[in-house]
Amino acid sequence: MKIWLDGGLRDAESARVSVLDHGLTVGDGVFETVKTTHGRAFALSRHLDRLAASARGLGLPEPDRDEVRRACEAVTEANPVPFGRLRVTYTGGVSPLGSDRGEAGPTLVVALGEATRRPDATSVITVPWTRNERGALTGLKTTSYAENVVALARAHQQAASEALFANTRGRLCEGTGTNVFVVLDGELHTPPLASGCLAGITRALTVEWTGAKETDLPMEALESAEEIFLTSTLRDVQAVRRVDGRELPGAPGPVTAKAMRVFDERAAADIDP
Repeated sequence: MKIWLDGGLRDAESARVSVLDHGLTVGDGVFETVKTTHGRAFALSRHLDRLAASARGLGLPEPDRDEVRRACEAVTEANPVPFGRLRVTYTGGVSPLGSDRGEAGPTLVVALGEATRRPDATSVITVPWTRNERGALTGLKTTSYAENVVALARAHQQAASEALFANTRGRLCEGTGTNVFVVLDGELHTPPLASGCLAGITRALTVEWTGAKETDLPMEALESAEEIFLTSTLRDVQAVRRVDGRELPGAPGPVTAKAMRVFDERAAADIDP
């Protein structure tokens, strides 16, 4: 495997980041996960826009967009896989122990691993922990993912692939790595960004391509929704067949099936929408 690290390709065995890198010691970093299909990265421009926005929000210098794009192209060419997870990580770089940043400058790592395509439907759970819609990191895709690791482990313990969070006001927010859509009275809704959810790339495209409404929703919407689906980079649009103990027979339902079809068609027509 070839990995891009600070300016060039390296073998995975020799690609080393300092143990004093701020991304390791305090989680001071941002990242993007990009879907690749036969060496082509999907919606890369949107991902680079969000990477820059997350870096600004964290107080990091904006990454060199041209360098990141070159790195992505070099890594996908060096690691041919039919379906892949391209990971771009950008951290605060080597720094003193503690929260203060050093002077060495950021670290850029780009790696690619082979991925498996998701099934059409999955099960999810809700968790008692909340997203803070007013936090310093709200809306930023940072490497501080330990909360998601804990929640996802609980989901796996309950034979589910995702865990859904409320925010501090008890409103529906997001999953550990997904956005959530619900069908209520035949209409498609998703929580607004003000809920504290991440501005998912697949979420944004799904809203644009299906006309879904951004609606402030109570968690109880999961109990009354006729259909529920998740969106993310590697899931695209994925139906939910069970939430906690509630079954949604026939998933994917008609609205979800249409969203899946529209997303597939539009994504196939434009690799960088």
